[in-house]
Amino acid sequence: MTIKDILESKKVSFSLEIFPPKKGTALSGAKTLIKDLALLNPSYMSVTYGSTGDNSDNTIEMAKEVQCVNGITALAHLTCVSSDKQKVRDVLDGLKGCGIENVLALRGDIPEGLNFPIPGGYRYASDLIKEIREMSCFCVGGACYPEGHPESKSVDEDIDNIKKKVESGCQFLTTQMFFDNNILYNYMYKLLRRGINVPIVAGIMPITNVKQCERICGINGTALPQNFRAIISRFSDDPISLKQAGIAYATSQIVDLLANGFKNIHLYTMNKPDVAIKIKENICSMLD
Repeated sequence: MTIKDILESKKVSFSLEIFPPKKGTALSGAKTLIKDLALLNPSYMSVTYGSTGDNSDNTIEMAKEVQCVNGITALAHLTCVSSDKQKVRDVLDGLKGCGIENVLALRGDIPEGLNFPIPGGYRYASDLIKEIREMSCFCVGGACYPEGHPESKSVDEDIDNIKKKVESGCQFLTTQMFFDNNILYNYMYKLLRRGINVPIVAGIMPITNVKQCERICGINGTALPQNFRAIISRFSDDPISLKQAGIAYATSQIVDLLANGFKNIHLYTMNKPDVAIKIKENICSMLD
């Protein structure tokens, strides 16, 4: 089933993101993770790619485990940073051979010292999206940034690039994490005003430890509202309470989104099944 069809149905979608183990690491733990998360019956499960692209085999294997073994629709990530045209063909052939028909096309974070774009590669996600759509029948999604991409001068400039993605064949968009729902609501208005009306999936990140918070904000420049800063300040020395508070905050974001008619929710699990399970328990009756 395509992600586009899932998102365009009237039913609320609740999806999960996981990442593969490092290259050379056994997949046994990842398979257990997938099995545990599949019990939550997510609408689909996405598998990240890694910025350097040396983990693409594990991405394919995990996507195969998600869909072929556990019966959950899989969404495989693919990035520009590490992919030339031949690499894209190889990955798509591998996915197609497993019956996987959904790809999330991203530029990816550029590793320090990498000469980007690589020879025969892609500079922008819109280029990769166009290439995938031209060479295959995959359902292709992309990323969007409610607070603007860190490298863009403004949100409006970034929306110009989002429009290019859609014009290149992007069929749905998943947001970068955000912690203030009003930012997303304002962003949605701007997208619609620019004629961007593909399905939007709200990416929710449960913050469960201080280091995670610092890393995320440092990389993405994501703004933290004052009430969330108060949570970090109050419970930073109490890991158990901070974890509970992070789950509660993410739950409250999802409840507010659903109450305001936003029906597509994507949870960045950080490979923590206990966190995903608790959040699903908190909202289970709202997903029916």
